[in-house]
Amino acid sequence: MQDISNITIIGRLTRAIEVNYTPGGTAIGNFSIAVNRSVKKDQQWVEEADFFDVKIIGKQAESLKAYLTKGKQVAIEGYLRQERWEKDGQKHSRVVINVNNIQFLGGKDKQDNAGAEDSGYGYGD
Repeated sequence: MQDISNITIIGRLTRAIEVNYTPGGTAIGNFSIAVNRSVKKDQQWVEEADFFDVKIIGKQAESLKAYLTKGKQVAIEGYLRQERWEKDGQKHSRVVINVNNIQFLGGKDKQDNAGAEDSGYGYGD
């Protein structure tokens, strides 16, 4: 049996997407999302947020750059991937959500000129 890494998550962008390119010309977009939840502490409900790094690769990153802005609510379907690197002799790692599909949620934003956000259209490979 094969192992599975699949995640569906809804959250808001904490910063706009940043698109960079590999030496081969592939676009790689990075952004982060916050996922809010209510938890009960001392007989009182309080809001807590978890923050996740997200990566979107290829033409999706380029075509969605204008729409992936801070505060935008999105639904993401993808998979988890652990990135590892070494810097100054120290080993580092982090878990990133790699996007397969993304859908815009929430109301229409004044700066959206194409209206892609409210179309219900999911962007995927």
